[in-house]
Amino acid sequence: MQGLLLADRYRLVDAIGSGGMGRVWRAHDEVLHRPVAIKELTAALYVTESDRSVLLARTHAEARAAARINHSAVVTVHDVLEYDNRPWIVMELVEGGSLADAIKERGRLEPAEAARIGLWVLRALRAAHSAGVLHRDVKPGNVLLSADGRVLLTDFGIAQVEGDTTITRTGEIVGSVDYIAPERLQGHDPGPASDLWGLGATLYTAVEGASPFRRTSPLTTMQAVVGEEAPPPRFAGALEPVMAALLCKDPAQRPDAAQAEQMLAEAAEGRRPKAAQEYVATRHVDLSAAGDTIGLAHPGQADASRTADSTLYQLAPQPAPQPAPRTRRRGRMVALVLALAALVGGAGAVVLNQFGKHGGAAGTPAVVESGVPASTPWQSPDTRQSPDTRQSPDTRQSPSTVPDGWVRVDDPAGFSLVLPGEQWKRKVFDSHQTDYSPDGGRHFIRIAVDRAPDYDEPYQHQLDLDRQLRRLVDYKRLSLKANIYRDHSGSRWDYTWTALAKDTPFPGPRHAVEETYLGRDGVEYALYMSGPEADWETTRAQFDVVLRGWRQPAG
Repeated sequence: MQGLLLADRYRLVDAIGSGGMGRVWRAHDEVLHRPVAIKELTAALYVTESDRSVLLARTHAEARAAARINHSAVVTVHDVLEYDNRPWIVMELVEGGSLADAIKERGRLEPAEAARIGLWVLRALRAAHSAGVLHRDVKPGNVLLSADGRVLLTDFGIAQVEGDTTITRTGEIVGSVDYIAPERLQGHDPGPASDLWGLGATLYTAVEGASPFRRTSPLTTMQAVVGEEAPPPRFAGALEPVMAALLCKDPAQRPDAAQAEQMLAEAAEGRRPKAAQEYVATRHVDLSAAGDTIGLAHPGQADASRTADSTLYQLAPQPAPQPAPRTRRRGRMVALVLALAALVGGAGAVVLNQFGKHGGAAGTPAVVESGVPASTPWQSPDTRQSPDTRQSPDTRQSPSTVPDGWVRVDDPAGFSLVLPGEQWKRKVFDSHQTDYSPDGGRHFIRIAVDRAPDYDEPYQHQLDLDRQLRRLVDYKRLSLKANIYRDHSGSRWDYTWTALAKDTPFPGPRHAVEETYLGRDGVEYALYMSGPEADWETTRAQFDVVLRGWRQPAG
């Protein structure tokens, strides 16, 4: 291909870079007699027709995004042309390498030099944000260091342009996973603060010589981004508080671009920014959360108000917990797995389906205890009492708390509840979540207990989960209202969706309801019930009985 003349104007000279999506060529503009760089989209040659259209759309979006930004620290796009049924982007040629190349060659950069580079990247981002463009893939490989000392931000290939229709498929997160902001992995829309997170991770890599969150797989890397803090830097010097500020998990707590620019300017002069110093004191590693079992649900697993506790992966044992702020363990994982298929490909989806192949409602693991016939009726007319030792003898004969045909169960976790019959079997996921089902998961009751809740109000917690479940097929929130349950602050959430056959043995329209409340000592309890839409009136009536018969652990 070397020597090829494109559009009767640009002659390819030699390849100067390549990646998973394409190849960059040094070329010569024979009209204006100047060197240029041309980006060839090689990935479009090896994908399906539908995927090719997405890649082509992204290439055009990259050109449009870069063209909207007028700043010396942004690589200029000159032209977009068509050849071989693919778009090629003609750009400013930057003689030099990337920040990633510099780190690889030198091991790490001095803090003052990294701060100077970060300052120019930040100015490029400010110009982009002012033009309504989010970069969404700020990383060392996209920061170019010109031979004449300039710093330029490039590759707006996955940029989001204000006013443009999104070309990212539902549930897909694109970008280099160890530089993606945690809020994006949690399913929230990115903002300027998300780009600043990428800058913080880039600066950390520059001065430490290693990415702060990269682990052995995309999955464990995502878990680190969401649930762990970056290791304390050893060589950051004056940059340490700036990086700490930019890597705050909560985007609302990160400095804005103007504040960050002032911090970087001071760090570039070797001064430790006072405005950023407070972030160092408030960042602690939440080892207690990191040591928890992390559960993952397939995108179709819609009983996701608590699906995140389904145990599929477990992190390695961690040292003894240190005092630290709480992290969101349950709600975050719904969106995290929506990103997984895009990051690890079809094989990852197969693994998740294997874990869920015996799944219950919307993919929840089925009850595995023996002795439950497949034809077990949903609502047993049997009024006999079970000899199960978990039942409380002092309440079995009380019609006021246990209706005819129902049984009371004292769960080993300490709580007590009434169930519609003896055939309901227990399935434990971890210390946070317990299910009871009569039919392998088609209908089930779920109890989730969180002794360190992420929210002060259950209503806010349910709102966050509701935002994440909007990606489900036909998801519809019927109601979500704050209330008072047992004289405690609570919230009730009612919704429907369509479960898919590829995700569960019980496909079709489904319905769920959940009551969440804060009990004694601030413990959060979630009582959840799900079943097919076809017999929902029966399930809903049973849920009211479950609520009346519920007893939280004593103490």
